[in-house]
Amino acid sequence: MNRLLLAASTVLAGALGLGGLASPAMAQGSDGSRVNMVIVYGDDKCPETNDQDIVVCARKEEAERYRIPEPFRNPGSTNNTSWTERVKSYEMVGATGPMSCSPVGAGGWTGCANQFVHNAYLEKKLGSDVAFSKMIQDARAERESHVDADAAATQSAVEKEEKAYDERQRAKAEADEAAKAAGK
Repeated sequence: MNRLLLAASTVLAGALGLGGLASPAMAQGSDGSRVNMVIVYGDDKCPETNDQDIVVCARKEEAERYRIPEPFRNPGSTNNTSWTERVKSYEMVGATGPMSCSPVGAGGWTGCANQFVHNAYLEKKLGSDVAFSKMIQDARAERESHVDADAAATQSAVEKEEKAYDERQRAKAEADEAAKAAGK
């Protein structure tokens, strides 16, 4: 029984991502920019962004500031469970043997990983929490939309400065030639 509990807890830890500690690098995008995900309430100001950081703010109502987050309110309520899920739970009653996630029968523990993964995806799908990944993707797209315009403006300024430099060099060369001709 202890081996079963150890195996189940190991599978659960792996399924929930508890096998390692989160590192600051997990908050970095593939382009090296850091992502700061913030939930602000009411009329609170969103933190400023800069060239290296992407700040994504999810705004919630002021009334939500000190409340328990929605995913944790009434977690065991049957009102939030569909009939399909209720029927599936009855199908699993009394299930034993391989792929059943049961301490009864040979290989009963083998279905636990599938069950944990299925439950995690179900929670993610049914969750009403903020979709930070979508907001980050939108912020990156908005930031990248300015790159072409900024590059064109910089290129135009550089070309204009090069042209002015060439004009100054040509005027100086002509002045030197005129000074030489006058000095002879």
